[in-house]
Amino acid sequence: MKFRVTDKRRLVLCAVGVLFMGVFVSLLIETDYGQDPFTFFNLVLSSRVPLSFGTCEVIENVVVFAFVFWRRRDLIGIGSFLNMILIGYISDFCRWVYRMTLPAGFFLGLARVPVFAVAIVCFVIACALYMNADLGVAPYDALPIMLTVRLKRVPFRFVRMCFDFSVIGIGMLLGGMPTIGNILIALLLGPVVSLVGGILSRTVLADSDMVAHN
Repeated sequence: MKFRVTDKRRLVLCAVGVLFMGVFVSLLIETDYGQDPFTFFNLVLSSRVPLSFGTCEVIENVVVFAFVFWRRRDLIGIGSFLNMILIGYISDFCRWVYRMTLPAGFFLGLARVPVFAVAIVCFVIACALYMNADLGVAPYDALPIMLTVRLKRVPFRFVRMCFDFSVIGIGMLLGGMPTIGNILIALLLGPVVSLVGGILSRTVLADSDMVAHN
């Protein structure tokens, strides 16, 4: 199947978004200042079972995928599979590279704050790129979209915030302790997805039929 020009743009946006989400998740984990709520939950889970973070994330995505496939198949696309399969393993691979090439404690020394600051901003932007590429979203990201449709008058950015904080709460019940990064990403992700969606619809994807989530 040949992609239209706009489909190629979407595919590039989606692939770049997923790739950099995996890379910046690894940096957020290494600096230990907090991650996105889904990563936080799966890190807590992986600390309690004999499975890697990437494997826990894939299993969790598959479980939620069954529900999304049943209720909203239109939210599933190539972006869904790229996200649910690759991000955790990209993160695991990057962390292995760090261990093999960087001195022990590198991310907890002088580099900690600047690496965290860059990683949190870039992660949120990368997530917004992949979601607004409109080639399907990961099961976790599909749930707040489905809730937004049900709630009708509540903007996506607020639904996403509440949903992310709920997942952080579940992670806390399992014994996890959220930090500043978890809170910042939960606050920023919904608004940034909407903001980047508006920018992309007016620029890169101006001639496509993409509708940003807002």
